[in-house]
Formats: sequence, C-alpha cells, structure tokens
Amino acid sequence: MPASASPSDSATTPVASLDCDLLVIGSGAAGLSAAVTAAWHGLNVILAEKEAVFGGTTAWSGGWIWAPRNPLARRAGIEEDAAAPLTYLRHVLGNNFDEARVTAFLKAAPRMVAFFERHTALRFEGGTTIPDTYSDLPGAGSGGRSVIAAPYDARGLGDLVRRLRRPLRETTFLGMTIQAGPDLRAFMSVTRSPAAALYVAGRLGRHLLDLAAYRRGMQLRNGLALVGRLLRTAADLGVELRAASPALRLLRDAGGVRGAVLGGPAGEVAVRAGRGVVLAAGGFPQDAARRQALFPAGEQHWTLAVPAASGDGVRLGEAAGGSLDTSLAAPGAWCPVSLVPFPDGSTGRFPHIIERGKPGIIGVLADGRRFCNEGNGYHDYVAALLRATPKGQEAASWLICSRAFQRRYGLGYARPAPLPVAPHIRSGYLKVGRTIGELARACGIDPDGLARTVAEYNRHAARGEDPEFGRGSTLYNRYQGDPAQHPNPCVAPIAPGPFYAVKVVPGSFATFAGLRTDAEARVLDAAGVPIPGLYAAGTDMASVMGGHYPAGGINLGPAMTFGYIAARHAAGIAGYQSEEPAAHGGQPP
Repeated sequence: MPASASPSDSATTPVASLDCDLLVIGSGAAGLSAAVTAAWHGLNVILAEKEAVFGGTTAWSGGWIWAPRNPLARRAGIEEDAAAPLTYLRHVLGNNFDEARVTAFLKAAPRMVAFFERHTALRFEGGTTIPDTYSDLPGAGSGGRSVIAAPYDARGLGDLVRRLRRPLRETTFLGMTIQAGPDLRAFMSVTRSPAAALYVAGRLGRHLLDLAAYRRGMQLRNGLALVGRLLRTAADLGVELRAASPALRLLRDAGGVRGAVLGGPAGEVAVRAGRGVVLAAGGFPQDAARRQALFPAGEQHWTLAVPAASGDGVRLGEAAGGSLDTSLAAPGAWCPVSLVPFPDGSTGRFPHIIERGKPGIIGVLADGRRFCNEGNGYHDYVAALLRATPKGQEAASWLICSRAFQRRYGLGYARPAPLPVAPHIRSGYLKVGRTIGELARACGIDPDGLARTVAEYNRHAARGEDPEFGRGSTLYNRYQGDPAQHPNPCVAPIAPGPFYAVKVVPGSFATFAGLRTDAEARVLDAAGVPIPGLYAAGTDMASVMGGHYPAGGINLGPAMTFGYIAARHAAGIAGYQSEEPAAHGGQPP
C-alpha cells in the first residue's frame, strides 16, 4: 500500500542502506505482479509495504481480472480476433482512448495470464459466461475475457499468513469470503436446494474450524486468493518483503530515480535500486483534499479502499517530476455504497453489486423518481446519480423493494433468508413501511412521487417491460438478473408489501486519475518524456480505461498487466513474446 506523505529529498541521514535491482512500493496486485515478474526474470527485488500487512485494497476486492483473449478462454473454446476488444474499447473510451497504452495492455494481458499460470503459484478460473458491461456495443465480449484467482488454502503461506490483510468485514460472512459464481449461488440458494445447503454447511464448518485453530478464515477467495498466491510466489523467488516500511522520498541523481528511503520501526533505510522504482501504492481515494478537488461529490463520498490509500505514491511521482492526469472521463471507479451502522459504533461501507439487477427493485431520488437502469454497471449507477442530483442537494438514492425480494436476494448488508432481517431494521440500516407511502415517509422521500413511480413501474413490470429505462435489454443486464423470472429476468413488480428501502450514496473502488505513463509503464514528466528509473502501475498510474468502466476487472486487469510490463522493461526485456528467464538467473518456483 501507499508510501508516506513526505516525498521531499531533504531529511535526516538514513541509519542503514540496502542495494537491489528493483524496488517496488506497494503490495497490491500491481506491486506483487511487478515484484514476482522481476524476480522470476533474475532481478534482486525489494517490495516495501507501508502497512504491517500485505495486500492493499486488492485483498478487499472481488478479484476479477479483465484480460481479453486469455489462455483460459481459449481452452474453453472461446476464440476471438484481436481486433474485437480493441474495437470495443475504442467505442467505450471515445476521446479518452490512448491507442499506444490500450494496444500495449491488450497485447500483454493474455501473455501476463499465461506467464503467471505457467511459472508461479497463481492458478486461475475463467469467467466464461461474464459479458462486458456495454454488451450491445461493437466488439463487446459475451464471456471469457475475465479470470479470477482459484481459491487458495492460506496454510500454504506458512508464517506469511500473519502478515496477510484480513478481508473486508462488510463483504464476508463471519469473516468467510464468498466468490461470485457457483460459490455465491449456493449461499443464495441455501434454503431451496439440498445440494446448496450441504455445500454451505461444509464451507461453514471448515471456516469455523479455521477460526478456532488460526483465528481467521483460511479459505482464501476473491482478491485475497490473488494476494495469497502472489505472496507465496514472491517469497519462493526470494523477494524481500518489507512490511511497515513506508517510502519517505525517492533517491534521484542526474540520471533519474535510483531508489528510495524507507521508514520503519528501526529508522530510515536507503534502498538503492539499480533498475529503478515501481510506484504501486494504491492511488489517492483516501486523500480528502485531492478528492475534494477532483471528485464530483467532493466529501460526499465513501470509498471501499483501505485507509492507507492516501495518495503517497502519486505525490512521490510528482516530486520526481511526474504529472497527474486529471483529463479522464471520471477521476474514480465509482460504486454505490450503503453505510452500515455496526454495534461497536463504527460505520461500514457495503458495495451494491449484486441485487440491483434482480427483478423487483428500483432506485429512486428524494423526489421519488427513478434516474437510471438499475441493472447497468455499478460505475454507471453512481455516474447517473451524480448527474441527476440537483446542485446543492445530497447525492443519495434509495433502493426500494418488497420484503419478499429481500428474503430472496438480500438488500445490501441485510442478507437473504435464513439470516434475520430484524437487526437491520432496529439499527436503522433498513427502512420499512407497510405501504409505499409509509416507506417514503420513513426515508424522507416524497410520498406522492414514490407512489406514482412504483405504480407506473409495476404496471409495465407485470408484463416484464421497462419502457422508461429498458432494464433487461442487454446481455449484461440479463446476466445480472434471475433466469427463473419470466419473461424478463431483470423486471418484476414491487409487491406485495411490506416494503423495504436502503439509502445508497456515491462510493468508489479506487481512483482512475493518476500519474501519466507511457506504454512501458514509465512515468512521464510534464513534457511527456519518461523519467528514467521510475515506473507506475495499478492506481498510481492514470487508468488505461480513461475513466470508463467497460467490464468487471478493469482495475486489476491493467494493474497486473502493467506491473508485468514494468518489471520486464526494468529487466531489459523488449516485447511480450518470450517468457524465458534472463541469462543472469530466474527460475520458476
């Protein structure tokens, strides 16, 4: 995760010094990708992590990696021409399309997957049925462009498990991570399928045993599985993993960046890195001042990033002459979140990913009107909310459904049956009403406006239609719906009562704005010239997606890919054809 907030060159003399080939700052997907790739190709690598645990925001993520034309898709029989994803991104990104970087990403991404699959402890599962977000655009994929790390038994980490970040409380069940796909479907069907109930009982039983033995879940899934497998490989390859070691400032000379000074409990350490430094510190979602200046909602924003993602890597890059690219379509990767009041007085942040596309729910503003197709992407939901909110008003919406919907699909942090809903009503997280008018008054929504909206929606929903926003009209919409609902898997009436609602506000997974880089992940100065010895990957670099969200996994896909590109460039390897180790060493674990 991030380096420190003090990137200046002036400071006290470090008490110790170290030498390496490549210094990587940050231990999320981008940093670990760069460290593992460089070490496998024979470089001596030090990875510095600001916090006491490794994994960054990646460890809290869903873990999906968008990598079109990857080997898993091909093995599943999904073949597509290289022009298809390029065409798709050209249509989605529009004026934010950077041909050199997009082309580099699309060429390297499948080779990145092949490299990690062939030479590391990383194993993947394919998302063969997951369509791209804008599935009606030219070049869009109907499945196969995403992969996810296969589940991993954390006992394989040995003592390293003590330094692995724990999962996000809000997105686990008793601390147990649940993966989208068959795993999640089993949990959602536990009351209706004996097979699902048996599967869930096995998962839960194993988890309880792990809690008793290790005081944490050991069945790693999602982003935690990705981090765990990469950490295992990094240790096997001899990467020096330094936790609680914030990067205080970069070391520079006339030739460029030559390392960094790290902090730590024992004092400052000067790390001289002959091949350069990779900034992969997690972007700036927790930098309140920069967020206030760049985000549409300013301080009306709740991020799902770890608290230490405060923009230190970006500031280090700027101090070395790099510049922040704020020309993107959006400065952040938006996600709608609800605020969860926990009994200990803390406030959680729940990402609304799953239920918005299910049949029988709508999102409304304070005047009771709908403002978007709720089944579209999470980034689009927030973007539409920001556009629709009158100036000077709070950017907020309410997801409205019946009790039957909540019991079937859940509503935010209020999980579906058989888990109880009463605690969430008592805490005020869920609002409830016997009638739509009563629900509106409980939420502070205009009662007449909400009654008109629900009546109009229900009139068309009875026939499986949504003429106002066309929910269910795209492959992506239908994938998010319920195939058991006919004729439209995304549309059903909101009835009968009682009715539930949860307040949803703008949030983000990460930042899109970041340091300007070239196709080799080198940080560029104000004149567009690469700064020797300085690379950026992950959310420290400006997103190759130009501030758009064309598919799930477009944060981790580029993070893994440009970490891989940066490391190969630092190792002196041109192109992406050969995966053989450099002559001076580097063997598969």
